[in-house]
Amino acid sequence: MKADIHPKNYRPVVFKDMSNEYSFLTQSCADTKDTIVWEDGNEYPLVKLEISNTSHPFYTGKMKLVDTAGRVEKFRQRYAKKQ
Repeated sequence: MKADIHPKNYRPVVFKDMSNEYSFLTQSCADTKDTIVWEDGNEYPLVKLEISNTSHPFYTGKMKLVDTAGRVEKFRQRYAKKQ
């Protein structure tokens, strides 16, 4: 193995899925300013996720339509004009 290729700041970090509040503790070198007190009483850096395996439709089997700023409605209006 090559020497000195691994990051020096490899440490325990909590990742939290903000859509369903699921959290897990793992090792990472991700930079973050937020911290959280974990179940063991220790404080760890916190990385906020928008989606994880507990909320992703591929893993949950549930398709969720997210209409951001009326995109679906805009598409339907354009499609209706062409017919």
